[in-house]
Amino acid sequence: MLKYFLLTALSVTTLYAQTNVVAFSGSTRNDSINKKLIAEAAKFAKEAGANVTVIDLKDFSLPFFDEDLEKQGMPEKAKQLRKLMMESQVVIIATPEYNGSISGILKNTIDWTTRTEKGEPSRDAYKDKKFILLSASPGKSAGATALAHLKSIVQRIGGIVVYEYALPNSFDAFDANGHLKDQQAENNLKQAIQSAVK
Repeated sequence: MLKYFLLTALSVTTLYAQTNVVAFSGSTRNDSINKKLIAEAAKFAKEAGANVTVIDLKDFSLPFFDEDLEKQGMPEKAKQLRKLMMESQVVIIATPEYNGSISGILKNTIDWTTRTEKGEPSRDAYKDKKFILLSASPGKSAGATALAHLKSIVQRIGGIVVYEYALPNSFDAFDANGHLKDQQAENNLKQAIQSAVK
C-alpha cells in the first residue's frame, strides 16, 4: 500500500512539475526587435505555467572561443549559461540576420555551450531539448536565412526544433507596449509555446 502511495505521489509530482524555459536573443542592442520577440515568447511561456529565465547575452559576455584560451578554464559566464540550458527542457532563441546568417555573439555562445569544463565536446545543453527558434527583421525576408542557419546548427548538435517563426517588417510589428500587433502571429506563437511547455 505504501509502495503504491509513493509511486502515485511521484507520478503526480512529475505530472505537475514545472517546465524550465531559458530564452534569449542573439542581438544585444537595447531596443532590439528580437529582444521584444523574446519578451513576448517568455510572457506566453509564463502564462502556460513554465518557470522562465530570460537572459541578455550582453550580461554573458564571452571571449571568442579559442581552445588555447579554453585550456585556462571555461569562463564563468559560459559555465552559468550552459548550466541554465542543461537545467531547461525548452530553449527559445530569437536571432537577428547579419549578412545572411546569425550574429557572431550567438554563434560564439553556441560554441562555448557545446563544451565541458574539461575542454571536451558536449551536446548536453542541446540534446533532446525542445527549441523554439524565432527571427525578427525589418525586411520582407524576416531573417529567414539566419533562421534556417540556426535551425541547421541546433539540429546538428542534438536539439529538437518544435517551432520556427520569422517576423517580417518588424519595426512596425510591435505596439507601444512591446506586444505583437498581428493577432494571428501572436496566437500562433502562443499556441506553439503552450504546446512545448505542457
